[in-house]
Formats: sequence, C-alpha cells, structure tokens
Amino acid sequence: MEARSGDVRALLQDALRAYASDPTATAALRAADRRLDEPMRVAIAGMVKAGKSTLLNALLGEEIAPTGAGECTRVVTWYRFGLTPRVTVHRRSGIGARAVNLPVRRSGGRLLLDLGGIPVEEVDRLEVEWPLASLRDLTLIDTPGIASASADVSAAAMRFLTPENAPSAADAVIYLMRHLHASDVGFLSAFRDTAAGRSGLVNAVAVLSRADEVGAGRIDALLSAKIIADRYRKDEQLRRLVLDVLPVAGLLAQSARTLRQDERDAFAELSRHDRAARERLLVSADRFCRDDAPVALTAEARSRLLGRFGMFGIRLGAALQRGGFAGAAELSAELVRRSGLEELRRTVATRFQARAEELKARTALGAVLTLLDERPPQGGERLRAAAERITAGDHGLRELALLGALRTEDRGLQPEVLGEAERLLGCDGVESAVRLRLADDATPGEVRAAAADAVRRWRTRAENPFTDRWTAELCRTVVRSAEAILDPGGASSSVSNRGDGQPVSGRGIGAPSALDGARSAV
Repeated sequence: MEARSGDVRALLQDALRAYASDPTATAALRAADRRLDEPMRVAIAGMVKAGKSTLLNALLGEEIAPTGAGECTRVVTWYRFGLTPRVTVHRRSGIGARAVNLPVRRSGGRLLLDLGGIPVEEVDRLEVEWPLASLRDLTLIDTPGIASASADVSAAAMRFLTPENAPSAADAVIYLMRHLHASDVGFLSAFRDTAAGRSGLVNAVAVLSRADEVGAGRIDALLSAKIIADRYRKDEQLRRLVLDVLPVAGLLAQSARTLRQDERDAFAELSRHDRAARERLLVSADRFCRDDAPVALTAEARSRLLGRFGMFGIRLGAALQRGGFAGAAELSAELVRRSGLEELRRTVATRFQARAEELKARTALGAVLTLLDERPPQGGERLRAAAERITAGDHGLRELALLGALRTEDRGLQPEVLGEAERLLGCDGVESAVRLRLADDATPGEVRAAAADAVRRWRTRAENPFTDRWTAELCRTVVRSAEAILDPGGASSSVSNRGDGQPVSGRGIGAPSALDGARSAV
C-alpha cells in the first residue's frame, strides 16, 4: 500500500511538471495530491424527503445535520473531524470573501445551521468540523435532493457528485430511495460513470430508506422492507449500479443512538399496558396523541415521542421494554440493531473504509487520466504509460477493476462461479474469512486449507482448454487473491492472517482502479 501511494504521488509530481503552465490542470492535480492525505469521502444522496440528513445523523450518533426543508438542506454540507466545533460557509468562486466562519449554536442538543444571510445560490458548500471519533477516518457529505422541484437544488447535487470532465468529489455514495424510480437509476448510472471512470467500478450502496413506513409502521415493517430490498438486490439493472440494497429505518436509528432517559421512561410506561391495550392506543398517530388517551403521559410528551421515533419506533420500543430491555443503554443498542443501521455501518466499513487508501489512489489516477484526455500536454504518453504501470503492477487495483467488470458486463459465468469469484476478489469484504466464506472465528489452519482449496480449483479452471481467454485471466487473478491469503507477507498482499487461533481479519489486498477496466488490468 505504501508503495502504491508513493508511485501515485510520484506520478502526480511528474504531471505537475508537465502541466506547469496550465493553472486549471495544476489546481486539479494539487487537489488530487491533498486528497491522498484526507479521510475517505462518502456522500449521502437521494431524492427529496428520502431521509438523507436523518440517516447522516444516525451514522454520526449526534443530531448535527439539519432536517426538514430549511435553506441548509439545499446546499452541499461536509462533515469533517475537528478538535473544536466549527462551521464555515464557502462561497462560489468570484463572489466576495471565499470562506466565512459562522457561529456554532445549539438548541435542545441540535446544531443550528444557517447561512448567515448569504444567499443559497452564492454558496459552494458548508463545512462542519466536529470532534467525533467516527469522522477521523471518514468524511460524510450531505447533498441536496436529486430530482427536486427546484432545478437549482438538483443541479447543485449533480454538479457536486457527477461533475463534467473530472472525478467525483466523493469516493463512494450511500444512495437513499423509497422506491426504484427512473431518476434513481439515472443518478446511479451517472455516478458510476463519473466516479469510476474507465474502471467501470461499482462503488455505491443503496438504502431502502424510511423502511419503517413499509406496512404503515407495523412492528414487522422491517421484515417486509427486507423482502423488498432483497427483490431490488436481485434486479439486474440495479445490480450493475450498487453493491447492495439495505433497508434502514433512519428516524429510529437517529433517535435510538441519542435516546434520552425520559424517552426510555416513556417506553416503560407504555410497556405496562398489555398488548391489546397498546395496540388500541397505537392504532394511529392521531389516537396516540389525543388528549384523552388512557396513558400516564402528557399529550405533549407523546407528540415529542412520535416526532422522534415514529409509530414503528414507539411500538417496537414498548415491546422491547416489556420483553426485558429495561435499561436505557441496552434499549438503545437493541433499537439501533433493529433499525438496520448496524448492517449499513458494517457495509460502509468493509466495502468502503477497508479500501480507503485504494479508493483515493484510484481517484488520483483518474484525475491524471482525465487531464491527459481533455488537455493532453507534451510528453503525455509517458504519463499515461506510468499510470498504466501502476495499475498493472498492483494486484489490488486489478482485483477491483475485475469486480467492476463482473458487475457491469455479462460474461456468461454460472451464478455460483460468479458469486465465488466476486467473494474471493473481496466484494463482500477484504478479510480472509469473508473471502473464503468461513466463520469469523475460523482457525488459521481452517483458513489455510480453504485458501489452498480455492487456489487448486481456480487454477484448474484457468488451465481448462475450453476456458476463454478473458475467463482464464479472471481465474488467474482469483488464484492470486487466494494465494495472498496463504502468503500474507507477499509483495502484493496486505491480508492479515493471524496465527494465534483468533479470528482472521485484515485490510485485504483490494482497491478500485481509475484505469481502463478489467481487460487492461489483467
């Protein structure tokens, strides 16, 4: 990984010398170089009212991002790590002072964001720095709604996520949708083309947001949402655009992570009623909030609880209290688990964060190649050859380029063969046990045996005279991935293969490529 980073930085320096007389190109190259040292960027996108800011708050564990229809939801907002809270508004180029610090104000635990009187159309982005450990390795970016009734709002999101003739400012995206619409497919296609460039990389996760509203907020709403998510997951069109589809009850996740003692007490009060009485009380939001409701909670308290958790969260919270989750901490943890947030966080960690360095290298390579295409300098072919050597010599970049090809191109592979190839290449996670479909507590001996078996089977496929050339190259790359598990100290491997009987894990050996697809990468 260090060798890859050094090679990419050397390429950027060579490119800067080649473009020394081109201010636009040098600015793009310096930005790509700085980006190598920054945390990975994950944008949260989706249509208006998809629940983007609510989900972002759930991921952060604090109510920082503004929700609703305020002016700040119409601009791109970055959430970065900072030792002290700070809010900065950046204006578009050519409009007065570029950066203006705003006062940091909170009310009822919520951060209050406004633009300090600066018109929305003059704002390039807001930046919020906050002392949260989760932001040390991950920058989250809240974006305006796609397909908004306001053309300017939609344009701001598309301009940021899918710029013309430049890599996307986001390394990956969490895309929220309530149902699959043509606009969802259109955005995801544009993001794949912009973010992945020549690699065809699929680097987005879809979230079936507001999943608790499926089935009118019944207590089994998430089960119904999982069925719908599974159907979308198998959709051939969507499979080419996203790595997974996950149902998440964003409002429940946000409120559960910030559960207050008075809310726990309210759930305890509701749990004292038997099931039939609770069902009568919770038949609708109107009945629950009526002044004469037969419960020892004020109408104001019930209204606040409804706003924080929704009907699904209230039903689930009361049921869990009655089922034995009595303490605030354990109730909070179980509500978060039931919301689907933990699965999303694991997906972000295994599919995005575990490959952060590789994703950033891919973006830097993409920036160089885009400039070479759009503004070829003297000696540009030398730079292009150097970029191609970096990819050709890095197994991880080839590995992820192949994953992109397997997602976006129909190669006629049998489903079980395709599934195992994707898994061994690290689609589901970079840890050895995940690649080999072993239990988390698999012993080193079990890991070695499974890896050796994979090497044998895929080498046999590669050597079969009836295997076409492309598939044979795929097989050889899969063999190399499995061999890296057997030899974690190899030149192309960063797999951690513990020898003390503990679960086998590691950062793995994969990373998306910004270069031309799997054909040139294998």
